[in-house]
Amino acid sequence: MIVGVLVEITNRSVDRIFEYIVPKEFESRIQIGIRVLVPFGRMTLEGFVLEIKNEKSTDKDLREVLEIVDSYAVLDDELLELGKKMRDMTLSTLISCYQVMLPKALKVKAKNKESSILYDTYYSLREDISLNTFSGKQREILELIVNRGKVLRKELVNISSSSLNTLLKKELLKEEKIEHFRVSYDSTLIEKKTLTEEQRNVVSLVTHNSFDKYLLYGVTGSGKTEVYMEIIDYYLSLGKTSIVLVPEISLTPQIIERFQKRFGNKIAALHSGLSDGEKYDEYRRILNGDVSIVIGARSAIFAPLKNIGVIIIDEEHSDSYKQSDPSPRYHARDIAFLRGEWHHATVLMGSATPSLESMARGLKGVYTYLELPHRVNGKNLPFVHIVDMNVEIRNRRETFSKELVDLIQDRLEKKEQIILLLNRRGYSSFITCNHCGYTFKCPNCDISLTYHKTSHTLRCHYCGYGEKVYQNCPKCGDKTLNSFGMGTEKVEEELSKLFPNSRVLRMDYDTTSRKGKHEEMISSFQKHQYDILLGTQMVAKGLDFPQVTLVGVINADTSLNIPDFRSSENTFSLLSQVAGRSGRSEKVGEVVIQTFNPDHYAISCSKNHDYFSFYKQEMFLRKQLNYPPFYYLCNIRISGKDSSYIELEASKIKKSLEKNLLNVTILGPSSAGIFKMNNIYRYHILLKYKDVNYVLPVLERMIEHYKLISKIKIDIDFNPSQIL
Repeated sequence: MIVGVLVEITNRSVDRIFEYIVPKEFESRIQIGIRVLVPFGRMTLEGFVLEIKNEKSTDKDLREVLEIVDSYAVLDDELLELGKKMRDMTLSTLISCYQVMLPKALKVKAKNKESSILYDTYYSLREDISLNTFSGKQREILELIVNRGKVLRKELVNISSSSLNTLLKKELLKEEKIEHFRVSYDSTLIEKKTLTEEQRNVVSLVTHNSFDKYLLYGVTGSGKTEVYMEIIDYYLSLGKTSIVLVPEISLTPQIIERFQKRFGNKIAALHSGLSDGEKYDEYRRILNGDVSIVIGARSAIFAPLKNIGVIIIDEEHSDSYKQSDPSPRYHARDIAFLRGEWHHATVLMGSATPSLESMARGLKGVYTYLELPHRVNGKNLPFVHIVDMNVEIRNRRETFSKELVDLIQDRLEKKEQIILLLNRRGYSSFITCNHCGYTFKCPNCDISLTYHKTSHTLRCHYCGYGEKVYQNCPKCGDKTLNSFGMGTEKVEEELSKLFPNSRVLRMDYDTTSRKGKHEEMISSFQKHQYDILLGTQMVAKGLDFPQVTLVGVINADTSLNIPDFRSSENTFSLLSQVAGRSGRSEKVGEVVIQTFNPDHYAISCSKNHDYFSFYKQEMFLRKQLNYPPFYYLCNIRISGKDSSYIELEASKIKKSLEKNLLNVTILGPSSAGIFKMNNIYRYHILLKYKDVNYVLPVLERMIEHYKLISKIKIDIDFNPSQIL
């Protein structure tokens, strides 16, 4: 028997099938989609079996398969086909498409696979016995088992192994090992809310139609999650499974809690907050058919569920659904559509601020458009105050406006809670010398280092480089070093001075990097152990705290000033989402947005909760500038360690594209927003086009031309989430 194997090397030059002979002892276990160990040059690599040929080999140069890694095919027919479509859509290597589908924990070597499974050992009686013939520890063990029927080994406190072994040797006890999963779910079902008429209408439309793509526009607090659960319940009644995608790991604790109360242990979670062992357990529970609902972030779209009925993408506008690096640069929405077609499943996208592309397709009928225009509690959306920080600066108020300070004090006195948003972590944006102008920069990247006061270090948020804070300027020796800009650490410090009796919880990447911190922080704030939740964008979406009646945005211009065509859309979305955290229960909510651009339409439309006015204004500008949804985009990144060589090749690529792509707008080459990252220099060429099938062959030839040139790397990103 001969098999065709795709080895796990992402280099394009070896992204093809290599043939191997299967030893006789392995032939009965070989199947398409299984992983094997094979010799490759001087290395031993894992690979996927993609072809099986039953004829005998006459090629003496073929080498043998060394080992079979799996006891089952980790890639079924659907995932195998999906990988090929992903490769064609993203111009990635096929192996990278298959690798992204599997959790990291599955990539252990075969000899370590069993050790990653945990077992609980139980003891029970083989047959009825008389206890009178036993004494001491043996009688104690047997009495417990007689009364309980089955006893867990760790429940046998102060029992020696010798006493147990004696009973086992006498064949009086039966030992049973049952797999112990590291993630557990309460199976007590206690929550099912009554739907509003608007919610019932949405559920009815989705469940009474055949496979379709739906866009659900629902204001914050309109009960989208309850609608999702009702739809999932319908598909469960048909024996079908469901996938629910959420954009932020910070959302998973609350949404998992809500789904658990509704569906018990039918759910499984897949997200970055789990350990490798927990992911491994959850993946196998899914694969074994033990669960019907998978909840998770972007990669959960690859969950190996069978018979999928619905795929739900919550907060569909979020750019976290797009994988920007490394390859394959896929969007979870596109994968959802492919899986939906395979299973004849419904795909439902929901958001209070749908992406412009999705809304345009919804209004044109490409997606079926649905809406929930009112909050479920019948309350109005919170009142939004816009504060002009140009005026506040003149009054020497840099971080907190008088209005925000007064409202925070008011809420603290009323024993209500506050959420404050600043989408920048660290203490300050950069440190510079007043005497000579020297600025501390990352030696690997073309960007200034961020000061983190708690660790007293300067860090690069791109490559991870860090160094201690100097007392003197390393260039001129002067001591006049000043920090500029502000991050969440600095705001936390100022809050403690302004409101010394308040309890402040800071939630950003630095405070949540330890396992379980997201759940711990959300739970403690929900229990009102803190008064103020200060954080980056992870506090802006999906969270539901009944006692929060005030939301403050410290600097609304952080995302507005990013040099990207989506900066206005991202700003409006972020402000609208965080504003929606206020007044979600019976108490009236308020929002304060501090900005240096109070007249910008992204700011003014968020004040009025006016998505459609923003949509019209932004669509007008996008049409004038040939940006999505009127044109598709493709970002070509040319990178390497030799900046002169890369610049020269980028110019050659531009000329070749101009020759081969007529009626396509080609911008660049230009240096990337961050020109040097991790000692790699980067140039960009941006394509604007109408038909992807027209540009694909040209880009494929370009990739093929450069695949053997090690000095240069070409990365293709279709419809990038940002251009930096």
